[in-house]
This record gives sequence, C-alpha cells and structure tokens, in this order.
Amino acid sequence: MAASISGLSAAHFFRAARPAAKVLILENHDDFGGHAKRNEFQAGNRTVLGYGGTYSIESPEPYSAVAKGLIEELGIDVASFPKYLDRGLYASSGRVPKIFFDKETYGIDKLVDDPWPGPGETYDLAAADPKALEHFLAEAPIAEQARKDVVRLCREAKDHLPGLSKEQKEDRLARISYAKYLTELAGAHPDVVRLYQNITFSDFGVGMEAAAALDAAEEGYPGFKGLGLEASGLDNERKYFFHFPDGNATIARLLVRRLVPQTIPGNSATDVVTSKADYAKLDQSEAPVRIRLNSTAVRVKHAGDAATAEEVEVAYARGGKVYTARAKHTILACWHVVIPYICEDLPEAQKDALSSAQKVPLLYSNVLLRNSTAFHKLGVNSIFAPNGYHTHVDIDLPVSIGEYRCSRTPEEPVLLHMAKAPCQPGLAPRQQHVAGRIELYSTTFETIERKIREQLQRILAPGGFDPARDILAITANRWPHGYAYEYSSLWDKFVLEGGSSPCELARKPFGRIAIANSDAGARAYTDEAINQAFRAVQEITRA
Repeated sequence: MAASISGLSAAHFFRAARPAAKVLILENHDDFGGHAKRNEFQAGNRTVLGYGGTYSIESPEPYSAVAKGLIEELGIDVASFPKYLDRGLYASSGRVPKIFFDKETYGIDKLVDDPWPGPGETYDLAAADPKALEHFLAEAPIAEQARKDVVRLCREAKDHLPGLSKEQKEDRLARISYAKYLTELAGAHPDVVRLYQNITFSDFGVGMEAAAALDAAEEGYPGFKGLGLEASGLDNERKYFFHFPDGNATIARLLVRRLVPQTIPGNSATDVVTSKADYAKLDQSEAPVRIRLNSTAVRVKHAGDAATAEEVEVAYARGGKVYTARAKHTILACWHVVIPYICEDLPEAQKDALSSAQKVPLLYSNVLLRNSTAFHKLGVNSIFAPNGYHTHVDIDLPVSIGEYRCSRTPEEPVLLHMAKAPCQPGLAPRQQHVAGRIELYSTTFETIERKIREQLQRILAPGGFDPARDILAITANRWPHGYAYEYSSLWDKFVLEGGSSPCELARKPFGRIAIANSDAGARAYTDEAINQAFRAVQEITRA
C-alpha cells in the first residue's frame, strides 16, 4: 500500500481489526501523505505552511459514518473551525475577490471586482457587496450586455427551466454542458462564456464546455439560483468544513502519529501542525508498522495460485536495487492505472476497468512573498485570471491553530496559492487529461517559475509589486496524476443509463489482494479515500 491518506487509513483500520498484525507501507515518494502534500517555507525565524494538494475536510456529499468516525478518532473537531479562522481579517481591510482581465484577450490588463465570490463564499470571507457589483458593471472590459448578464446570473433568482419538476430539471441539466446552459437557456452573452470558460478548472479539471450543467449547479456556480435545486457542495461545505494551514496533510500526519507514534511528538490535532516529524523513525525494524519511503512497487504477485495462496509477494525498487517482501494480505492504495502493470495476473476485464481511471492533472504553486502590501493597496485577497497560466491566485485562509499563527498585517510574509488545470478545450475530458499530463511532464520548473513571476508582475505591479524583490520562495506541486476521475453524465453513458460503473469492477478483491484509493470510488475527496480504505480492509479481514 502507499502512504497516501487511503493507504494510511487502510493500515489504521487493519491494525484495529488485527492488533497483533505487522504492517509494511511502501511509498514511492520521499514523503508520506500522497496528494495531501505539505509545503513548508522559512521567512526569517518564522515557518509558513501551505497546502500542495488536498485543501480541506469537505465534500459534495455528507461524510460517511466511517470517514467522520476516523476524523473524530484523530481528534479533529470539525465544528470548532470558526475559532481558528480570523473570519473578518481580509474584509476589514477592504480586500475582496477580483478578476484579472488580460490584454491579449480583452485589450487591457485590468483588475476588477468579482461579482461572484465563489461557491465557498462562507469561507472566502468576502461576499460581494453592491460596491463590487457597481465596480464590475462600470469597469469590466467586456460588452455592456455581458456585464449585465454576469451580475444577473450571479445575483438574480430566475428559473430558466420553468414548468419542469425538480427531477426533470436535473435530468435536463445532466445532458447539457454548463456553457450551453448559460447561452441557450439562461440567455447569456457570448462574452460571459469567454469570461467563465475556465471557472470550472479547480473543481473538474476541464472548461465549462466539458462540464455538465448539473455538476455546475451542485457546486453553486452562477446561473442556478432560481431553479430550486440544492447546491449540495456549498451546503455541505458550510456544515462540515475544516482547513488546516497545510490542508489535509495534517490528517496524514495524525495517521502517521497513530501508526508510528515515535515519529511525530504530541497528542492533539492542534499541536501536530507545528510538530517536527522524525523521518528516521518511520521504518524501524522492531515497530509493528513501518513506512518505507522512496520504495516503488514494481510487481505484486501471489505466492502460488490466487485462489489458494497463503501469501502475496511484493517486489519494490529502492536505491537502485530491487527487494521483495511477503505478506498474508496486500492492499494496493495507489493510482488504478498503474495496477495492471504491477499485478499482471488480474483478470483482463478488471485490468481494463482499472485502466479507465484517468487522473485529472493539476499544478499547485505556492509562492512566499516578503509581504502582502500590493494586495492591500489593490484591495484584493483572491484573483480569478480567466486566461492566466494559473487561473486562480489566492492568499490562503487566515487560520491560526495550536502554535501556528497566520499573517495578520500587510507587512508580514504571506503565502500565495496558485492553481492551474492544464486542459485542451474541444477534447473529451479523458483526452484533455492525457494532454494535460503530457504538458506537465514536458514543462520545466524553470518555465513554471518564469510564468509565475510574469503573471504576478502583471497583476500586482499597480500595487507596487516587484517579483525580484518580493518573491522569497516558490514550490511547484506538479500533479500529473491529481484528482481521481469523476464520472460525468455528458461523457459516461452509464451515469444516466444505469448499470455498474468501471470503478466497481476495478476495485474487486483478487485473492489476498484488495484495492483502495479514491479512484476506487471515482470521487476526488478525502472522505472517499477513507471509505475505500475501510472497504478494502473489510474484504481481506472477512476473507
């Protein structure tokens, strides 16, 4: 198993079921956590944390009893989050979300107030006010009708599907793209689609022409206020949300503390944020759980026939050599696409199902700034750049927890989170993801750095920003295999027609081998990674 949240959760559940069992976790990266990646920066004597992968505890569906139970067992009190969040910090200084219009597309580089504060406006801290709407209407460099349409779609509650029941509306929205919904049903000007073309990147990894309107409605995107549909993602986020400064890397650290207690000192979900991990203690010979980093599984095979074998042999590469380990059970908590290559004895139909699990490629860049005075002068805390190399630029939520303190004044160092989903509009999502993966693999870190410096210079220069002076450090988290692929009613026929999904066949146990990871549920969320880990453990312990 990998040392991702799914792999670590599987080890936790397995030890709960078999307390005397020994567990070896093989992780091909140099750190644990998988997509729950922690970025650490030093600004003088101060440590600044950022998230390089999964952002928070939240989901478009309620957490299962299993997932919620594990979160509580780890000591995370989700309901207590408001006391760690300085909710009014940005709003009190006049900083609001803005849109950056680029001169290549709109004829001018211009920063304008955003009338739509985002689907998570409860935690974005800057819900649009009348001044923001007025500023957008007066300054946005798009057609006048488009400006009016944007405000209308963001703020007005109009039913664009009158006479249909809730179920009929959902069926209709499931069969058209978000782009078509805005233009053909909501009557939006074409400039609105051009503006919001990439607004869906952070959730779906594709543009609005490839995202189903129903999915956009469930995430709370503009244009659906009057349809009488629940924006499930937004509603659930308001009810069940917790963001650590390093994202869900804290969950991974808490799991490691449970599994290998000597690795991370402390005893709470708040002190773990600043606790120093002793990586030398992850893989101790006498420990019941061992986490072996920089170890890539290259073959997983039963010691004999899968139906009767009593052990599984795992070969893994480490330090230029190949080693083997044997176990009574093995859980593959890794990207499904690689499993057919390392577990060659699987049935061909299962291999095909595993191979269908494309990943959504992502680039999360964290940039440490000397201060945030440019943001303060420009009155902005987050930026949507429709045509930028990174489409989203955000100062992270002002969270102080345990001994960790967020930046509170414009003069203090601050961390920017920049997000990009490399897409190829015009292709089906799976093909877009393949093309995006190739782009990420072939783009050098020098190019990414240059793009970051150029983009921030263009956006923030009017506020006095100088990238040579103000950028202290950059970490580019390149995820060619980022989000789990989530099925779409536009592209995956079985979603509307019924029948089993590929992930159900892909995750079937094979002898003493079980399969986990969020791919196994086709949902790119932490709770799904936990759910699938629990299911995999149940399968092998029952067997």
